[in-house]
Amino acid sequence: MTDKFEAGQVLEGKVTGIQPYGAFVALDDETQGLVHISEITHGYVKDVNDHLAVGNEVQVKILNVDAENNKVSLSIRATQEVPKNRPDNKKNDTVKQEDNANNGFNTLKDKLDQWIKQSEEREGTFRN
Repeated sequence: MTDKFEAGQVLEGKVTGIQPYGAFVALDDETQGLVHISEITHGYVKDVNDHLAVGNEVQVKILNVDAENNKVSLSIRATQEVPKNRPDNKKNDTVKQEDNANNGFNTLKDKLDQWIKQSEEREGTFRN
């Protein structure tokens, strides 16, 4: 059954069932795969039913084919473009202005030096 499918293929499928952990998608009359909840869309998915319903036609990418156990792992998210500004990404709203110049990934060692310097500057202003 799973011989005709391989990782990386993008196919059309039909949602046949929904569970709290994901959705089952029929790839053909004999083969179903699972789209794990984390592979439904970019961003956080609390409830699969908010995004999919039984009978929906969806485009999926095959992530893995386990022929021995007859399992196919699928992703809908992998067929979608990554959104530039996700509405669930509110982290930048709480960033202080002084930190805006240093947005990005810094090592802890780099940040530690900066934090020590800031702490020393604050202590100096409180001692006077």
